[in-house]
Amino acid sequence: MKFLLLFLLVLVIFIISITLGAHNDRVVTFNFLLAQGEFRISTLLASLFGVGFLLGWAICGLFWLRVRMQLANSQRKLKRLQQQIQNDTTAAAASAPTVKE
Repeated sequence: MKFLLLFLLVLVIFIISITLGAHNDRVVTFNFLLAQGEFRISTLLASLFGVGFLLGWAICGLFWLRVRMQLANSQRKLKRLQQQIQNDTTAAAASAPTVKE
């Protein structure tokens, strides 16, 4: 359900950007770091929207990957500690004197 709502939101934003871009055929001069170019506003809006969308997904993907690696590391440490506790309790039970009556 969450995926469907996210997909619909992205679709609505994409349709709105296409609608706005279709009515803007004016040519503008765009100065970027290394050069200067003349683009239609619709093309400029669509390309910048796409670049921003991909950049956002890349950044979120990197954060997600970092969290997943931390989770895997924590789970490995937890498993190691649980095995150590289990070994300590079995060793303590084996070395404990038995009471005979």
